[in-house]
Amino acid sequence: MAGRGRASGVSVLVSVCLLLVSLVGCGGRPGADGVRAEVQRLLDRRAEAVLHHDAAGYGATGTRAGFAAVREVPLTSWSYRVTGVRRSGATATVDAELRYRVRDYDQAPVTAGRTLTLTRSQDGRWSVAAERPAPNSADQLWDQGTVRVVRGRHSLVLGVGRPDGQLRAYVSLADRAVPAVTDAWGANWPGRIVVLVPKSLDGMARLLGSPASSYRGIAAVTTGETGAPAKAAADRVIVNPDAYGMLGTLGRQVVLTHETTHVATRRATDAATPLWLSEGYADWVGYRGSGRTAAQAAPELQRAVADGEVPAALPGDRDFGFAGDAGRLARAYESGWLACRMIAERWGEAQLRAFYRAVGEHRVRAGAVEDAMRTTLGVTLPDFTAQWRDYLRVQLG
Repeated sequence: MAGRGRASGVSVLVSVCLLLVSLVGCGGRPGADGVRAEVQRLLDRRAEAVLHHDAAGYGATGTRAGFAAVREVPLTSWSYRVTGVRRSGATATVDAELRYRVRDYDQAPVTAGRTLTLTRSQDGRWSVAAERPAPNSADQLWDQGTVRVVRGRHSLVLGVGRPDGQLRAYVSLADRAVPAVTDAWGANWPGRIVVLVPKSLDGMARLLGSPASSYRGIAAVTTGETGAPAKAAADRVIVNPDAYGMLGTLGRQVVLTHETTHVATRRATDAATPLWLSEGYADWVGYRGSGRTAAQAAPELQRAVADGEVPAALPGDRDFGFAGDAGRLARAYESGWLACRMIAERWGEAQLRAFYRAVGEHRVRAGAVEDAMRTTLGVTLPDFTAQWRDYLRVQLG
């Protein structure tokens, strides 16, 4: 009798569970999956509206906020992938991955984490109430305001809170930078750049997902994956308008050419490449043909050499930290630049390019510079360092 009673209880439980499956799903999964699928369809419609500049279609999916901000950006793709839904009554918080490509510039999608707030109407339809960067994710430029777009021959400049005249000035600089970099590095890169100009230093920092204090005094940075494959998304040159605006005409051109060099050399740059080489080479291209003397372009290092403080070794990666001592940072950049300048003068520009690429062909840092120097320049690292120290004394003494 007891055994039959337990079997009867199991039978009742199974029957109840089957009934629930037919209604909402035993354990709630089918119901949750249904909401997720519904949200995905909603975001698919919203993405189509962005891509096709359909204001009415966008508004039909929820708030119109954000549509005007991104409207001018030339897009070839825009999509969301829902990764999580947390529902509470008539509201839901959605985690999603936004993937988009800028037409003619991005060879693969840029990916950004997003968080959306949704509300459910009385007739059961979901709509978007708000969208923002996901926690620990960087801003996209349109999160900071309406994006203005100015096209150049080799560049695309996107700005927020900046008049078109200023953005056209950036285009002029970028369009001079691209051919200058190609002349120095070669044509084996896309030959175009995207420049983002936020309203302020704070806006720049939010685009990078870092504190503003990390970039105070830094005129521009380039984002991108070192050693990126050919199909990687295009890099972005992000300007700090506060620091950039304090530079003269030559300084602005040098900075933008420097950052464009990082875009061009990205595939040849990896974990084996020391910062003295990647930053030094970018500065070398930036100053190439400018007529600036070593003393003019390396004032911090000149003061050190004049005081008898010739560096004992090439700068390490830690010397390039933005949050450190400003003088130390300047000397690190100047040291790398003069090392590359010396190679170009003594071995030739072609060998400087070959040395850079040879270092990047290694997968790890250990031995990469030493091996590349031996095979492309025919010197050991200690011999090169000794020549470089003598070069500093002659150029800056």
